[in-house]
Amino acid sequence: MANLRNIYVIGAQSTGKTTLVTALAQHFEQHHATTGDTADKPMIIKEVARGVLQRHNYTAADIVSSKSRALELQRLILEAQCEAEKAASNLWYISDRSGLDPLVYARQYVGVEETSGLMQEQSWQYLKGMMRSGLVIVCESGGEWLINDGVRLMPQDREAWLQMHGVFCEMLDRISIEYHVLPSATRDINERIEFVLTRWRVLCEGLTN
Repeated sequence: MANLRNIYVIGAQSTGKTTLVTALAQHFEQHHATTGDTADKPMIIKEVARGVLQRHNYTAADIVSSKSRALELQRLILEAQCEAEKAASNLWYISDRSGLDPLVYARQYVGVEETSGLMQEQSWQYLKGMMRSGLVIVCESGGEWLINDGVRLMPQDREAWLQMHGVFCEMLDRISIEYHVLPSATRDINERIEFVLTRWRVLCEGLTN
C-alpha cells in the first residue's frame, strides 16, 4: 500500500494508549512476517516524555508544584517529540503520544498565554503539519483504565480525568486537526486495533485515488 499515513495515539492519562500502540506494532510485525512486505512495517515512536523526565531529573510532581518548571518540561517534551519524528521522516510510524500532548498539559497546568507561546515554536509548527497529514486517534477517558504507575501525573479525580479528554478534543478542533475518538467502552484489544486500522486504510486509500 503506497502513501502510508502515520498514526498518532493520544489522549489523557491511563486510557490504554501504550497498550494499543504495542498491539498495533505486533499486528504489523505479524503482517510483515507473513507477507514480507517491508513497506507495511512502521517505526514505533515510544512515549518521549518518560525519557525527558529521566534525562532532566523531572518528576510528575513538578508539573503541579512549579509553573516555570512545568512550562520548561513541556517545551523539552515538545522538542523531543519533534526530534523523534524528524528522525523517522523517511519512514512511516506509529507514535505513542504527539506534539499536542505537551500543549494540553501546559494549558491545564501552566496557562493559556504560556501555551500560546509554545504554539509559536518551530517544533510545534512542524509537528502540527505532520499530525494534519496523519491519522489521529484520541483514546477516551473512562472505564477502568486509570492506574497509577508511579511515573505519570495522575488526575485528581474522575471528573478531572474526563475533563482532560475534553481539552484534547477542544484543542484539536481549535487547530483544525481531524481526529477519531476511540470510545472507552471499546475494551477488547482486537476491536481497538480494528477501530484504528479501518480508519487508517480509508485514509491511505483516499490518498492513492
